[in-house]
Amino acid sequence: MRFGPTRIDEAEGAILAHGLKLPGIAYRKGRVLSADDVAALRGAGIGEVVVARLEADDVPENEAAHTLARAIAGEGVEVAAPFTGRCNLFARAAGLARIDAELVAALNAVDESITVATLADFAAAPARGMLATIKVIPFAAPRAALRKCLALTAAAKAVSLAPFAARKAALLQTTLPGLKPSILENTEAATRARLAGTGGELAAAKTCDHAVGAVAARLRELAAQGFDPILVLGASAVVDRRDVIPAAIEAAGGKIERFGMPVDPGNLLLLASIGDQRVIGLPGCARSPKLNGFDWILQRHAAGIVVGDAEVASLGVGGLLAEIPRPSPRAGAAAAPVAPRVCAIVLAAGKSSRMAPANKLFVEIDGASLLDRAVEAAAESACVDTIVVIGNEAARARSGLAGRKVRIVENKDFAQGLATSLRAGLAAVPADCDAVVVLLGDMPQVKAAHVDRLVAAFAPHEDRAICVATRTGKRGNPVLWARRYFDEMMALDGDQGARSLIRRHEDKVCEVEMDDDGILVDLDTPEALAAFRAAQEKRA
Repeated sequence: MRFGPTRIDEAEGAILAHGLKLPGIAYRKGRVLSADDVAALRGAGIGEVVVARLEADDVPENEAAHTLARAIAGEGVEVAAPFTGRCNLFARAAGLARIDAELVAALNAVDESITVATLADFAAAPARGMLATIKVIPFAAPRAALRKCLALTAAAKAVSLAPFAARKAALLQTTLPGLKPSILENTEAATRARLAGTGGELAAAKTCDHAVGAVAARLRELAAQGFDPILVLGASAVVDRRDVIPAAIEAAGGKIERFGMPVDPGNLLLLASIGDQRVIGLPGCARSPKLNGFDWILQRHAAGIVVGDAEVASLGVGGLLAEIPRPSPRAGAAAAPVAPRVCAIVLAAGKSSRMAPANKLFVEIDGASLLDRAVEAAAESACVDTIVVIGNEAARARSGLAGRKVRIVENKDFAQGLATSLRAGLAAVPADCDAVVVLLGDMPQVKAAHVDRLVAAFAPHEDRAICVATRTGKRGNPVLWARRYFDEMMALDGDQGARSLIRRHEDKVCEVEMDDDGILVDLDTPEALAAFRAAQEKRA
């Protein structure tokens, strides 16, 4: 890769190395300078810019990051679209990250341009939580370096997920004179929250006297009912393998596998089994919601990871938790970065007056209507929900959408303009969504990949709160909007789209370059449709 200052007259096609903000110009670093860009910079008095130019042995940053991300992703891992040389890996479900630390270290040692950062092995991640990120630091990676990384990943996956399974657990607490009922209640609440954080359910909560016979009888009952795990917390701490709780487990036909663990708090944990069912004698610190060694054992069990004597013995490094402020288990499980929740809105309610007498949304291209194509692009993308706003010929639209996993919103005021459909769609967006991608129903070449690139670019904390699809510097559709702009979008009226808001918030706009012209092609007149079909026939 060549890098350095160049005369503005020679900058076309080069990659801008540093962002530029001038009156009427806001170019981010990484922008491939077009002829129009060069002319605008020249007109602003810029005579020289710092740029990068790729050479034959360079792999562009997005391609390199995405290629390596797919190579290291194992079971349960979703690979997002790349943006600015970064590609993120997310958990498909809640579970534990499984990281091959040696492989990650080997990948990071190949070349300084390629970096792989992950969660720690066995770290809890929520559904859609980030497990890893691959970042190509300059604007390209050496092809030879990428090949070496791919060779390292040929036999193993560096990042995978052990998902939590839904389990029905039981909690047995023993009592002694003077033990306050509130302590039992608080312990049950903390345990219930812990189990919920690992996809489990506290299906039974029992108490009994702190005596071997009473505890053994209760354990036999719970084991017979199939609860797994069975959690036992004594009114008095276990201090020896011959104490009440371990003696009761053996009396119930169980086996003690490990007493004590090298994690603090959590030293006095007891690991046992009755048949195939896991029994865990809880340390006193489990009454608190703060992180302790029990959380680690519970998470592994919920993820189907076998934990025995050797596994417990290996937990000492990193096991000193006493002086580290920790959130509650449920908050802790959600501490990993989470993929933004983006909702798609397909606007398909218009009068189609320019295509009259036909309704353009039902015009077919290669056997699929324009409406089908727009909905498919949204539904197959990284968006977590798809809302379709209908209005004109609503019954026909509903019939065409039958069987699709979308939410249909009918805009009875569609004749009053585009803004009414936008407002109807926004009103239906779930409260937990961070942004929306607005798609138009008459753009047959917009694909899920276009939407995914917008979602990958979305980073409001980095001033990428409005993400606009572009092609060679020309802006098109769809557009992604952060929730912060919903109120302004709801205030639009008539046939006014949201383009005015883009101009108003230009400093928060991120142009996302696409690989094809699909984001510029709309079919709203018979002439446009005829030209599109003619071009298709010519390509065929």
